[in-house]
Amino acid sequence: MGDRSAIEWTEATWNPIVGCSVVSPGCANCYAMKMAARIERMAAGAGKWTHYNGTTQASKAGPVWTGRLTLAPDEILTAPLRWKRPRRIFVNSMSDLFHEAVPDEWIDRIFAVMAMCPQHTFQVLTKRSARMREYMNGIQSKIPFLGRMPLERIHLEAAAHMEGDGGFMDALKDRGNVYSLYLDAPWPLPNVWLGVSTEDQRRADERMPDLRETPAAVRFVSAEPLLGAIDFEPWLDRIDWIIAGGESGPGARPMHPDWARSIRDQCAAAGVPFFFKQWGEWLDEQVATAMHLAPDAAMFDRFGAPKGPKWHPYEASDRNGGALIRVGKKAAGRLLDGREHSDMPEARPL
Repeated sequence: MGDRSAIEWTEATWNPIVGCSVVSPGCANCYAMKMAARIERMAAGAGKWTHYNGTTQASKAGPVWTGRLTLAPDEILTAPLRWKRPRRIFVNSMSDLFHEAVPDEWIDRIFAVMAMCPQHTFQVLTKRSARMREYMNGIQSKIPFLGRMPLERIHLEAAAHMEGDGGFMDALKDRGNVYSLYLDAPWPLPNVWLGVSTEDQRRADERMPDLRETPAAVRFVSAEPLLGAIDFEPWLDRIDWIIAGGESGPGARPMHPDWARSIRDQCAAAGVPFFFKQWGEWLDEQVATAMHLAPDAAMFDRFGAPKGPKWHPYEASDRNGGALIRVGKKAAGRLLDGREHSDMPEARPL
């Protein structure tokens, strides 16, 4: 649950909560549903229990979320405390921290752990932007006065307590409750980046205003899978980073090249760091031809591209039209007009 990540814009994943539910078109081919179902099957085959049990169910289209969410065991919840080397950590790649079924108390615990790990940078991404805004703006009013205690001392006492039977969360309860951490910690936490997923213009219009009003050291956007053109201009003055990318895996939907180019150009004009994560399964036919990636059987076998349609026409503004061909994620790569875009943000002064 804290393994190194293959996701290009992070270094590790941490899943203190698992499970989710489909909320918008970007969820249709969610990799996490398939991974959760696989973990359930493997545990069942080994005769073991897992906290993923019941988070997915079978359907004609494959595994789908049931809407059941589970808080991970303490050894997972407290894992970042034991990671000494600083790293960027994607929080809840297998869930949504601000899902409507997640109790505030669970979110409190996760923020407590993040507060205890200033050496790490935590990247939180949600599709439930309204709840994120409400939580982040309302948390200080919930903090009781428990007496100030330096974070370093709490860290040492909690670490010592972890060696006993009570565990890390009992150590926090000994101090009053998890909010005792925040009394000497700045808010919003300087090591926590908060972002929203926006796969198309409708979802951007719904979620970006919430993100703008969310206190955060870094506000970011993941436009992946990018399913339509998005105009981010109304919000770019309060956004610190945008990630864009196409969809991968079975059933992946094509991404029009101009959608990605537009976001790149918007970011360049506004001085916002831009990260192009991937094309996904599909690549522009002209680019593929120049790379000698003709859609023949040998190429598909070589790169392991899923079965299905291999050609998709699209309209182009600068010519009569074009086409995308399905070459697979590995072959398609992440070059946009011959260049890799891997910009990262800097935390804003709080």
